Amino acid sequence: MHSYHWAFGRAAGFATFVALSMALTSQPARADRCDDLAKELKNGIEGIRIGQTAAGTVYLAHPKAREITLGCSSKNFSNQLFGKSDRKPTPAFVELMASAAAIVFTLPKDDMQRGVTRCYRRLGIFRGDDVASRYRRLDMRCARTKTESSITITRSKDQ
Repeated sequence: MHSYHWAFGRAAGFATFVALSMALTSQPARADRCDDLAKELKNGIEGIRIGQTAAGTVYLAHPKAREITLGCSSKNFSNQLFGKSDRKPTPAFVELMASAAAIVFTLPKDDMQRGVTRCYRRLGIFRGDDVASRYRRLDMRCARTKTESSITITRSKDQ
C-alpha cells in the first residue's frame, strides 16, 4: 500500500509540472502581441501593408498616409499609433486614423472619428501648431509644420 501512495504522489507532481510548463510557454511574448495587433490592422483596414519592426515599432504603409506606425508596449504607454499626412489632412486620412485607433484601442470607430477630427480642428491661430488633448482616456497630440501634419494617439500604462 505504501508504494501505491508514492506512485500516485509522483504522478500528481508530474501532472502539476506539465500543467505549469504548458501555462508558462503558451503565453505570447510582448512582440507577438504587437505583431498580432498589426495583423488585425491589416485584416481590418483595406490597403494597409506591414513593414519591418524595429525597436518596438511596427512600420505600416497605406496610400492615404505619408507615414503610419504602431508603437508597442513600453515603460510609459500600452500602445501608440502615429500617422503623418499633408498639412491639411484629408477626410480619408482622418477616417484611416480613426479606423486604426478603433482597432488598436478597442473603442467604437465613430468615437475615434470624433476624437481625431477634434484634435485636428484645435490646430490654428489660437492654440498653435502643436496641440495635446485627452479623449476617451487616450492622449492625442496633433502637430503641423508648413508641409505636413501628424497625430499621435497613446494610451498610458495607468489607464
